Amino acid sequence: MFKSYTDYAIEKTMQLLAIDSPTGYTEEAAAWLRNEFEALGYPAFLMNKGGVAATLGGRDKENALLIEAHIDTLGGMVRHIKDNGKITLVPLGGLRANSIESENCRIITRKNGVYEGTFALVNPSIHVNGEFADTKRDFDACELTVDEDVKSAEDVKNLGISAGDIVCFETRARVTKSGYIKSRFLDDKLSVGIILAFAKYLKEQNIVPEQNIYVHITVFEEVGHGASAVPSAFKNITDVLAIDMGCVGEKLTCTEHQVSICAKDRSGPYSYPMVQRLIAAAEKNGADFAVDIYPHYSSDASATMCGGLDARHGLIGPGVFASHGYERSHRDGAENTLKLLAGLV
Repeated sequence: MFKSYTDYAIEKTMQLLAIDSPTGYTEEAAAWLRNEFEALGYPAFLMNKGGVAATLGGRDKENALLIEAHIDTLGGMVRHIKDNGKITLVPLGGLRANSIESENCRIITRKNGVYEGTFALVNPSIHVNGEFADTKRDFDACELTVDEDVKSAEDVKNLGISAGDIVCFETRARVTKSGYIKSRFLDDKLSVGIILAFAKYLKEQNIVPEQNIYVHITVFEEVGHGASAVPSAFKNITDVLAIDMGCVGEKLTCTEHQVSICAKDRSGPYSYPMVQRLIAAAEKNGADFAVDIYPHYSSDASATMCGGLDARHGLIGPGVFASHGYERSHRDGAENTLKLLAGLV
């Protein structure tokens, strides 16, 4: 049953990956997502903060489940234009300079359109730079070169480029024949695609969840406060579930083929009853899952708890390899996440 919905999740993920949405520049992606919920027959609206809120329905209006994910991604911002026309950046979110070295990018100007460029090490030719291999990659050692005939700061400024402009990086999104999904920013657009597939599943299978379900897709998760404000229209929330990337790496058991259930991250332990409920939901539908601890991670659910909501909270997600880099997951991970969600209703 879940194969067609997994196909749909991947289709929507790829469409969303094609829309630039670094933190602070998410309007187009949010508008697209609102339209997707409405096309499925669910009421949705945009929050003042920029996120998307939707209601999936349910019988019990006194005990609601809030599902959270985010569409904001890592990115950059113009910090300074050098005398030679090169540009230094500051990261948006946890972007690392070494993970985007030699990557194509787009500069979104306020008034004069979009310019292409490349982000690379200062003096990036190994035939010229004898210190190439030994130079630490950070945002002081790297720079953006605009793909225009510019030779000075004045030339760049005349293009309409200035400090504060958003810089978006290529995703290089693709799905392999073997089912691997590879792209920058699967964190967290793959989860958003899965939520859309879950909404489609409920609608087409005529399933009315026992617990009323709200969805909040946030736009400032990568800087820590995405879900700190819960939509005021959402009432009687007793449970919060963040769907974000499941970590894959050393001292973890999750793979890209599984759904990960997080017991604890750097913000602290997740609600023990909620973790138990998530395990039971996975087992109910035969989802392949792992329970792990993420040492360098926090989620929208943690932000909601810090915002003061009195609720149980949990975190799940499809396994994603090489987080905050060129990420990779698998359709099995998306399908197992869908199975777990279906087990909750």
